[in-house]
Amino acid sequence: MISALLLLAASVHQPVAATRVTFDRRGERTVHVSGLADVAAARTLRADDPVRIASISKLVSAIAVLRLVEQHRLDLDTDVSTWLGYKLRNPAFAERPITLRLLLSHRSSLTDGIDYVLPLDADLQSVLADPKVWDTAHAPGAYFRYTNLNFPVIAAVMERATGERFDQVMQRLVFTPMKLDACYNLVACSDDAVRQVVVQYRSGSVTRDDYHGARPTCPVAPARDGSCDLSLWRAGKNGATFAPQSGLYISARGLARIGRMLLDNGRIDGVRILSRRSVDLLETPQWTWNGDSGVGSNGDTWHGQMCRYGLAVAFLATPVAGCRDDPFGDGKPRWGHLGDAYGLKSGLWIDPQHGNGVAYFATDVPADPGTRSAYSRTEEALAQGVAP
Repeated sequence: MISALLLLAASVHQPVAATRVTFDRRGERTVHVSGLADVAAARTLRADDPVRIASISKLVSAIAVLRLVEQHRLDLDTDVSTWLGYKLRNPAFAERPITLRLLLSHRSSLTDGIDYVLPLDADLQSVLADPKVWDTAHAPGAYFRYTNLNFPVIAAVMERATGERFDQVMQRLVFTPMKLDACYNLVACSDDAVRQVVVQYRSGSVTRDDYHGARPTCPVAPARDGSCDLSLWRAGKNGATFAPQSGLYISARGLARIGRMLLDNGRIDGVRILSRRSVDLLETPQWTWNGDSGVGSNGDTWHGQMCRYGLAVAFLATPVAGCRDDPFGDGKPRWGHLGDAYGLKSGLWIDPQHGNGVAYFATDVPADPGTRSAYSRTEEALAQGVAP
């Protein structure tokens, strides 16, 4: 019966679950929720239910990076080797230092040439010595290539700078001051949040997080021998442990709070999280596609989906021929980030000019392409607030 329900949902081109929250600087404006958070339990989705939000995690990681920059514990333009304790270099461009600015903006020349989900006992330095992780055709700073592996390096730098685990840095600098029941890899979320985690599906099958309300036995990728002892953590040794690139669990309402903070120049409910200067940095593209799809191209646009990018921030409605990066279809400039993993699609987008934004996600999203952009039909519907 459960499988039949899921197949029916897929056959009529509807996600299993979807939620959309619109907001302005003062608070939520609308909340729409539909479907099931857990099909087996017949649990209805709520706007407060956390989900593994995929790559929006990168933007939230960047908020903590900028807080550390404000505290003068990190610097965007210093060689990250300073913190890592070893020299990080593309072997084809050994004289070019790699910085947090380049890592955050996917211009580091790292690639996802290997599996970036590393076991608990992995050594990041050894991983980065593998020639397959480097783009040897483009120097650091010369080319945009969206690369998840950038963020384990960023997390390792954060750990070395603070002496804290990445997930604990995120709790201290972002989640606690913003009053968010959120966490990376379900390590530090509350018991209530864990009980309400949204199960993810693709084409009628569970893809992850089918925990039946319990905490996972091992919330991170286990060590190669199958063990899961987080007490063996060492600062910076394995920045992939807590999945800084995609492992954030947060509700649509939680995402909306982050959006409200960014709309209000770094404040939420009177509490300052980021300086105005840091928000200005987030609002500034670090890379814009040059419109060349051939050998003269300065980056990979994902078929026009990503034409401008900043410090873990994507920008929409780029006015360059060939860009198809506007799921809203209205040409208004917005910024934020998308998420796409395990059958889930998500988005957090703000429009500073008009002072509003939207946060959304859907599970078991059909592969139907959009009609106005390189985004899926479901993402266009969630962005625009219409039925898919």
